[in-house]
Amino acid sequence: MKRLIEKGLMFGNLIPVTSPVLVERYNRALKALTGKVTALSEFHIDIAGQSPEVADELGDRFYLNHEGVNRQFILLTTEQKTAPLLDATFSMSRGILRQFIEANERELFALTARDAVAGELVNSVFALDTPQRLFDIRTLTVEADTTDGAVATAGALKGLIDRFRTEDEAWHDDVLIAQMIGLAKKTGDITRNPLSLRQMSFVQENFWTAHFGGLYAFRGVDHPAAIAMGPADWRESLPIPFVFERGERAAIAKFLQLNDLAEPIVQARGIDAAAILRQKMDFIVADVASGMGEDLTGATRRDLRRLARRYHGQLPEEWHGLSDLVRWAEDGGPWPRIDSDHPAYFYMLRATDHPDADLVNQLLSELSPKDIRQLFICHKQAFYSAYAGWPEEKQAYVAQFLATEYAVDKAGTRAALFGHEAPMEEPRQLERDLVARVGPWGAVERQGE
Repeated sequence: MKRLIEKGLMFGNLIPVTSPVLVERYNRALKALTGKVTALSEFHIDIAGQSPEVADELGDRFYLNHEGVNRQFILLTTEQKTAPLLDATFSMSRGILRQFIEANERELFALTARDAVAGELVNSVFALDTPQRLFDIRTLTVEADTTDGAVATAGALKGLIDRFRTEDEAWHDDVLIAQMIGLAKKTGDITRNPLSLRQMSFVQENFWTAHFGGLYAFRGVDHPAAIAMGPADWRESLPIPFVFERGERAAIAKFLQLNDLAEPIVQARGIDAAAILRQKMDFIVADVASGMGEDLTGATRRDLRRLARRYHGQLPEEWHGLSDLVRWAEDGGPWPRIDSDHPAYFYMLRATDHPDADLVNQLLSELSPKDIRQLFICHKQAFYSAYAGWPEEKQAYVAQFLATEYAVDKAGTRAALFGHEAPMEEPRQLERDLVARVGPWGAVERQGE
C-alpha cells in the first residue's frame, strides 16, 4: 500500500493535526467519546475525525465506530467536510456528515475556534447481531456538542431567557436570574452570538453496508431487493421480497432493469462510449499481462494493444465481449448478444440518472472488478482489498495509471465516465422540525455509526 500512499491514492485529502492546542482538544473529545487518548503529537484525520495513525496506536481501526453502527465523530475544523471517510461501514455516513457540516458551517466555525465538537450519527440500532437488524435502520440523527457542553448550556440558557421574558413574576425570581447569570458566564451573550446547531435527521431507504460480507439494500424502489456480495444463507429471514447473491447474475440484471437503475454505456448520451469500453479492455489486458509477469512500467495504449495480440488466447470472455461491442459502436458490426450470463455484461452498464446513481455504480464496480478505475472511484474499500492481492506488476501499473490519468482531473474523469452524474447524492433530510436535543454526552456511552 506504500505506493498508493506516496501517490496520494490512499489516505489522500486527510486533515493534518499538528498544533498542540488541536491535539489537546482532540484528546478531550476522544476521552469523552471513548475513554481513550492519544500520545501522538501529530496525526491526520478524516471527515469524522478518525485518524489512521491514532487507530494504529490504539490497535483499533474502528475506535470511533464501534461495531460499525452509530458512528461517532470529532470535528476540529470545518475543512474536514472535504476529507474522505476511512473504513466506512455504511454508504450514507460521509454524506450525512458533510451535509451536517455545511448546514452548520458558520456555527461550527465559531465553536471549533474554542473547542472540539463531537457527537454521533444515532439510530435505534446499537449492534448488528443479525442481518435482519440492518432493516431496522431508517432514520439517522446527528447529535453534537463541544466537549464542555457549550451547545447544551446555550440551549438551557435560551430556555431560561424565554421564561424570563414570558412569565409575569420572572423579574422577582432571584433563582431564575442567578441561573441565567451563571450560564451566561459560560456561553457569553447568546442573543448576539447564538450557540446552536441545526438539528438534522436523515432517512435512507437505499444503502450499502460492509456488514455480513457486504450487502446492498434497495427498499425505496418499485421492486425492492437486497443484493449480498457474500453467501446469504440467512436470506429467508430478511424483511424484503427478494435477496440475491452475487452469483445470481440474471436476477440482479432483472432487478436493475425493472427499477430502471442501469443503462448500457453505448446507449448513454453525451459520453464517448467506445473510448470508455476500450479503456476497460486495456485494464483486462493489463490484468492478464501482469499475471504473465510482464513489466507494465510506463505502458501506453499501444503497448497494451501489442500485449493483447501476444496474449490473445489468454484474454477472458470479458475482453472479447467488450471488443464485439466496440466493433458494433465504431464500425457498425453486428449487434453482439451479451446477456446477463456473459462475463462482460455488467462491464457494459452504468447507473441511470437518479438519486442513487452512486450506489448503483458502486454495485456495478463490484460486479465488474477488472475495471480498476471504476472500482477505485466508486468503491475504494473493495479496490484496496483487491489491490493487496495483485502481483507487483499490476500494482505498479494501476497506481501509475490512476495517479496520471485520474487524480490529475477527478471531476473531468467522472463526467466523462458517467456523463449526467452530479456530485454524490446525499441522504434526504427529514422535512419536519425535530425537538431540540441535548448534546451527545449522555448518548456517547451507547456503542457505536
